[in-house]
Formats: sequence, structure tokens, C-alpha cells
Amino acid sequence: MSTASLQWTASLGRLLPGRADALAMRRQPARDLIAGMTVAVVALPLALGFGVSSGLGAAAGLATAVVAGAVAAIFGGSNLQVSGPTGAMTVVLVPIVHDHGPGGVLTVGLLAGMILLALAVLRVGRAMRYVPAPVVEGFTAGIAAVIFLQQVPAALGVHPQDRDTVTAVAWGAITDFAHRPHWTEVALAAAVVAFMLVGARLRPAVPFSLIAVAITSVLVAASGWGVATLGALPATLPSPSLGFLDISALPTLAASAVAVAALAALESLLSASVADAMTSREQHDPDRELFGQGLANLIVPLFGGVPATGAIARTAVNVRSGASSRLAALTHALLLAGIMLVAAPLVARIPLAALAGVLLATAIRMVEIASLRALGRASRSDAAVMTLTAAATIALDLVVAVLLGLVAAGALALRQIARSARLEEVPLNTADHHDADQALLTDHALLTEHIAVYRIDGPMFFAAAHRFLPELTAIADVKVLILRLSKVSAIDATGAIVLRDIIDRLEHRGTTVYLSGLRPEHTKALSAIGLLNRLEKQGHLFDSAAEAIQTARDHLHHTGTLPERGGTLKAPAGFGVPADDTALAGPEA
Repeated sequence: MSTASLQWTASLGRLLPGRADALAMRRQPARDLIAGMTVAVVALPLALGFGVSSGLGAAAGLATAVVAGAVAAIFGGSNLQVSGPTGAMTVVLVPIVHDHGPGGVLTVGLLAGMILLALAVLRVGRAMRYVPAPVVEGFTAGIAAVIFLQQVPAALGVHPQDRDTVTAVAWGAITDFAHRPHWTEVALAAAVVAFMLVGARLRPAVPFSLIAVAITSVLVAASGWGVATLGALPATLPSPSLGFLDISALPTLAASAVAVAALAALESLLSASVADAMTSREQHDPDRELFGQGLANLIVPLFGGVPATGAIARTAVNVRSGASSRLAALTHALLLAGIMLVAAPLVARIPLAALAGVLLATAIRMVEIASLRALGRASRSDAAVMTLTAAATIALDLVVAVLLGLVAAGALALRQIARSARLEEVPLNTADHHDADQALLTDHALLTEHIAVYRIDGPMFFAAAHRFLPELTAIADVKVLILRLSKVSAIDATGAIVLRDIIDRLEHRGTTVYLSGLRPEHTKALSAIGLLNRLEKQGHLFDSAAEAIQTARDHLHHTGTLPERGGTLKAPAGFGVPADDTALAGPEA
């Protein structure tokens, strides 16, 4: 077997389930089974609701929870992650259903699964940990707002209008409701919301969503109220099929597939990180998590399911219920399959308004007011990034919103880093030099007149380097300029070019420029533009400021700028030379 084949096999092997996964499932099976049953109770109304919201129907949501939940539980990178249909994914799928129909959504899911598998093999998962907290919080708040707006028509008992944005759809529903009120649906939705929110504060472990849906379903069935219900559901999963696939539509759906894959990766890895934060004993594998989600999304469309991701709310319930292995998430999927098999007629009687109430309450609970306040108070930059991401999530595409948030966060971070870069003149000061004599003071006065020492602190990169150019090139009547670079944290190509421009301009005016304290890791940028080799040939590059000062003094003596004298010259403490190079031994008389 070739080396490339061996590497490919090893790369694939690290993404597949191992013996450790099987051993973990045997440790505390009773706790995992109880946790799985608890999550299934919470997941049932959410799966049905998100299926309806996506436009493919409750059966598609339930199929997604079963198939994706099982596949991702086995192959995912987190022991505690629960996967299925989510509100964030629903937001992306609605326009795809509108433009391409159910077959387009299934095709997009298939393509997204392939993309996720490729990202896993390329080890892209680890990069997702660098998403800033303001972007995550803004994204979550924006999704919550979108989910809330999506449920307004069903909660009002109004058929949603065909509008471009969820805000327009919600406003159209409110307008229709004002003309033809449907108070029964409003009462059902409001009762479910109140029941869930109040109940969650009093007894967080109780599945109030399922209880609320069950009570409203019984009330509607017993009273004969004319409200819309889910309707008939299949008792089993459909046979796997690729009948939806239209090869000619693949180029048109490619962009949507990229957006779905990006959202699935982002939400799944964020959810896995939340699970890690809730327990100290777990650490997910981001690349393997992408692999599990990719495989789930590759298989789900064959059974008519919508694209799936890791679900933060269901994952949190799983952790709080005591789950210790992936057996809990697998149990949740199998139990949902059992409900589909034996209770499909009962599920079909659930009022749509009640499911809308479940999703409205879920959207409200998604927003962590304390986290939003903390980030808003942390800095104006964090507040701006969070607000921008949330607004873009509501008004634009979700992936575009995240990208805008990342760009804004990066730009503000660069601005902050650029501001940290400082240029400081180091004055000649003999106040702390106790052995100074009159000859030294005379020499010092001449040095002060003809030598300038500047220290650059912080990064010399594209966002900060140009700040140094005007100040340094404006220096006049100086024979030697010493630039101390020992405190420079980074130099990129732009910083190196600006440094070269500074040296060229000063040398053109007759000022000699010495550099001291250049770090080894910064030589590459200077070498790439030829500056390092030039400085070495000229003898203008020094390890310490002390050597540069002594050479500058000798240069001035040689050119006749300073008169010769006896004695030893030492660099005054005011030069700001670091502790390891403060001593400057001049030539003996």
C-alpha cells in the first residue's frame, strides 16, 4: 500500500467510531436510557414544529429527528450531542422550498452532507473555535427573532402570505388577523407559551412542552373547535429513495448547499461546545463532529428528511438529564421512531397553533438576556458586532450574517491592535549616571544633538505600520537614528516595506539608520524585500542598543561631528536600554 493510501486510511480511521465509544456506552446505561427518553419527550413537539415550519411537513421533521439523530449519535464527535431539525436551519430552508420545492431541499441536504464530509477530512472543524462570542450571541438572538416571526401566522390562525422576508410575512399575518380575528388559535398559542415559560422557571426538568401540546390536543378533540391540526402522519419511515434528485438542478442549488453546510457546521460545533462547557469530563472532536453531521445529512434526504444540525436546546436537556455517552442520543432517536410507529394517529391531532406556541416559547428561551447585557457592557465594539450580527440575521441570509459579524469583529480587533502599537523617543538623560564627569556631559550634549533613539512597541503590520512613517521621516538635524525593535511583537510584509521606506527617506537626507534588537522570527519579512541583506552589508544591524549607540558615537567621531577625547562612554540609563544590554563599554583611553 502506498504512503498516500496509508495516510488516507489513517485520516478516515480517526473519524470513525472506536472501541472507546462502545465502552463508554456500557458504563452507565440506565442513566443514558433515562436521559434519552427525557430528550425524546422534549424533541417530539420541536421536531414536528420545525418540520411544519420548513415547508416539508411534520413527517419530514420527525424523519429527520429519527435518522439524523441516530446517525449523528453514532458517528459524531461529541458523546452528548443531540441532532435533528432546528429553528436556524428552518430559516434557511423556507426560501429554498419556495424557489425549488421539496425536492430542492432534499437535494440541498444531500450536497451539504458531502460538503461537511469534505470539511471533516480537511480538518476544518478546529477553525470554528475562533468564532467570537459577540458573533455567536448576535447570531443566536437573530435566529430567535426569526423563529418567533415565522410562527406569528400559525399562532394567529392565518395562512402565511408569500412575502420576501419573515418580517413582512409576520406583518401581513397581523394585518389579516386584524380584519378576520381567530381568537381560538391565539388563546391556544398564548396558553402554551405561558405554560412553558412559567413551568420552566418552576420545574426546569419537567417536559412542559409535551404536556402543553397534549392538553391542547385533548381540548381541541373534545370541544370540536375548528382549528387546523397536523393531519395524517406515516406510521413508518419511507423506503430510501433518490427519486427527488434532479442532476440538472445541481448548479442552481450549489450556493444554497454551501449555506446549509456552513450553518450546519457552525450550529453543530457551537452546540457541542455548549455541551463541553456544561460538564468538565467531555471534550468533543470538531472534525469528527463534522463527519457525523455530514453523514447524517447525506442519509436523511433519502428518507424525506430536512437537513439537520446539532440542537443546542436538546443537547442541554440531554446533559442536564445525566447522559454520559452517545447511547442517550441514540435512545432518543429510537424512541421517536417508536412513537411514529405506534402513535401516529394521536400525533396527527396536534393543533398547529399549539406547535406554534412551543416554537414561540423556544425562541424566547433562546435569548440569554444576561449574556447580551454582559457583552453589551464589555465594550462598544462587542456591542456593535453583536447588534450587527443579530440585525443581519433577521434581514439577510444567516451565513451572510455570520460572515458580516466575523468581518466586523476582525476589523475592530485589528483597529484595537493597531492602536496598541507605539513609537516612543528614548531621551538621553544622565540624571541616573552617578559617575558622570564633565567630559562625559560634554560628549552627552553632542550626542543629544546628533543621535536620536526611538523604540517601537507592538506590531508593525498593515493596520499600524503607516502610523510610524510620518513621525520618523519628519526627524531633522540628526546624523544617526537608532530604531530599537526588541519590543516589536510582529512584522508583516507591509511593516517591512514601511520600515524600508523610512530608512530610504532618512538616508536620502543624510541620516544614518541603525536597527537593534531585531528578533529572529522577524527576519523573514525583512529578508523577503532585501532589506535584511542590505543592513547586514552596511553594518547597520545590531543585537543590542548598546552596540548601536557605541557604533553611532564612533561614526560621529570618525566623521568629525564629535571631538576625540579620552575616557569611557557608557549608555545613560535614560536610553531605555533593557536590563540585559544596559552596559556600554567604550574604548579605553
